[in-house]
Amino acid sequence: MTELLDRAVQTARALSPEVQDEIARRVLAYAGGDDTVIALTPDEEADLIEAQAERARGDFATEAEVDVVLSKYRR
Repeated sequence: MTELLDRAVQTARALSPEVQDEIARRVLAYAGGDDTVIALTPDEEADLIEAQAERARGDFATEAEVDVVLSKYRR
């Protein structure tokens, strides 16, 4: 282990278990050691399935629809 990685691990040990788990998931995903990076809730999984179906059907927002949404956040 490099000195930098060792320092990162030592620093992470002081964090909450939830944050440590998030760091671990990201490291494993980056290193290719874990295919399950996040676990979806049933609602999130249903939303993802619907989004994939919409994409397969070609159901995309028009430029006008995108502009309406983005206009709420533009200054």
